[in-house]
Amino acid sequence: MNIKIIDKNIIINTKYDKEKVNKIRKIDGRVWNSEKKYWSIPYNAKSLSKLIRLFINEDIDWEEIFKVTLIDFKKLYKIDINKEKNKMYKLLTLKGYSEKTKISYIGHLKRFLEYYDVKTEKLTKEHVERYMYYLLQDKNNSHSFVNQTLSSLKIYYDEILKKGRILYNIPRPKKEKKLPKILSEMEVKNILNNIKNLKHKAILYTVYSSGLRVSEVAKLKVNDIDSSRMLIHVVQGKGKKDRYTMLSNATLNILREYSRLYKPKNWLFPGGNEGKHITERTIQRVFKNACANANINKEVSIHVLRHSFATHLLESGTDLRYIQELLGHKSSKTTEIYTHVSKTNISNIKSPLDKMFNNN
Repeated sequence: MNIKIIDKNIIINTKYDKEKVNKIRKIDGRVWNSEKKYWSIPYNAKSLSKLIRLFINEDIDWEEIFKVTLIDFKKLYKIDINKEKNKMYKLLTLKGYSEKTKISYIGHLKRFLEYYDVKTEKLTKEHVERYMYYLLQDKNNSHSFVNQTLSSLKIYYDEILKKGRILYNIPRPKKEKKLPKILSEMEVKNILNNIKNLKHKAILYTVYSSGLRVSEVAKLKVNDIDSSRMLIHVVQGKGKKDRYTMLSNATLNILREYSRLYKPKNWLFPGGNEGKHITERTIQRVFKNACANANINKEVSIHVLRHSFATHLLESGTDLRYIQELLGHKSSKTTEIYTHVSKTNISNIKSPLDKMFNNN
């Protein structure tokens, strides 16, 4: 394996070896020159760090090639990512962030630190700007993903690295205006009718009939079901807010049948581990299997049931303000998006083509 530096690129010549090729392909920015038969990777801290880690056991004189010893290399480029993650977790906990948000923000931080692999004191505003451009241009990530990345890094730079508010004038990508995917009432009915497992049926009935988020249905407790008032108490939902939402008769009947058979004691839908509630991932898998059994080919997640609940209520004449309360939206503007996917108003409009060829 021959390695040299040419024009700020690391050139790798090696006989074909499947294992070595697979390792090289793990390095971002690597390019295979089919004409000259060599691999080229950018000569930067991240690529060099990855290269050495992947081929540390190879007989390669790293010091001779890069004029740096492995000990010096670690001093220059290595960062204790786990230590930074722990700092971030502690800070977000003290600030009262939800567990889901903490996991998300720490994931963004981990990817950022792995991308550069430099000591924290060397991190600048320009590192963040280049990383955001990489996420948008090279990785084609959504604007919401990049915005959340920036939110995470702002907290890290400002409150952990104590670099001040140097990221606060970095422009955010414009928020994408995407309409939610909706299932028709018939499609929802087909999904619910094609579930054989009673526990799974009870979960999806509850999600759709009450417009719950997957995290909210996972954390429901037996006492949260108020059958006398036909309400479900959502405790500490998104934004750390309590609310009540509706409990349908059909769902109550399913839940009673489910309770007689499964006898839940604390969590309404307990998970595989004793004392724990069912995981969100398990519920997602339940929904995916139900869609497959119902021959629903749309690319949808379980959140589509919440969107469909709101849209079907709107189409049946329910006031938007009540739907906002049921969903737990802070702003009415969030709920208004369902007016753009409701068929009620559009169905009353006649296409000029139908008018042209239909005299009735």
